[in-house]
Amino acid sequence: MIAAPPVPSPLVGEAESRSDPQKGGEVAPCAPSLVATTTRADSLALLRRAFAEAGIDTPELDARVLLAASLNINAAEIAARPNVALGPAGAERLAGFARRRLARESVGRILDRREFWGLAFDLSPETLEPRPDTETVVETALSFVSDRRAPLRILDLGTGSGCLLVALLHELSHATGVGLDLSPGALATARRNAAHNGVADRAAFLASDWTAALCGRFDLIVANPPYIAFGDLAGLAPEVRLHDPAAALDGGGDGLAAYHIIFAGVRDLLAPGGMLIVEIGSTQEQGITRLAEVKGLKVIKVAQDLAGRLRAVALKPNGRQELALGSGTPI
Repeated sequence: MIAAPPVPSPLVGEAESRSDPQKGGEVAPCAPSLVATTTRADSLALLRRAFAEAGIDTPELDARVLLAASLNINAAEIAARPNVALGPAGAERLAGFARRRLARESVGRILDRREFWGLAFDLSPETLEPRPDTETVVETALSFVSDRRAPLRILDLGTGSGCLLVALLHELSHATGVGLDLSPGALATARRNAAHNGVADRAAFLASDWTAALCGRFDLIVANPPYIAFGDLAGLAPEVRLHDPAAALDGGGDGLAAYHIIFAGVRDLLAPGGMLIVEIGSTQEQGITRLAEVKGLKVIKVAQDLAGRLRAVALKPNGRQELALGSGTPI
């Protein structure tokens, strides 16, 4: 991981309110005119200017990534041959990408792929787009594992794209895991991602509503539940509000609705020494701690993301000894 925190991007729960081209009668900015004879350098400049004028946070990066994807080349090729024309197919594809980005669809959504934990993940309309903040859940879970070759059992609640489970299985070579989700489309996407990243033989994906009808014991349970309070949804960045599935965002009136369900069900699913790690909004620590106490859980660790915001909480059932996973020895 890099040492210096990145400039915060419009993340779930932390996004600034922005004008929405699809609301209030506003019209999305027009895409720049791109034709077959437009060069790579000129198209890059046109997209960069259009994205900046539309208020997009990273116009240079987005323009470069979309240009490279439209031509199926890398950034080095753009730099080495800037005066090559786009050609008819490249111009048409890039223009389509530009229109979608100006409508505030994220680059990941446009390309149907997003990197998480150094791995590539397919996206679908039914899945939340993985973001760097969620890597804090993976880091926190791994911090409790003393032996990364131990045959741990992992449960991922609301798996979505499968990013949490797949990342953990990638790091824990002898672990197995189960990802649960209500959406058939999300489960299909998660299965593809497990296969693409070489862990399909150690992962199962099942349809379930959180912990309902689930049995067995798990050493690690992880979740990135919806935690945006209903009243805050309208203030999310358009990339999130318009294009991530509402069910993955809406946490009810106080943002804690899903945690009530998860905390009530995990005690019977955690193995001795097992841990629950959940992602939270940066202002939810006190609410999560109070809810955990009511549900018989104890907060063991609160972790910050790279921007210094509270992002992940590790919990265990009250009255159980805290053990290092994989060794069975007290921490």
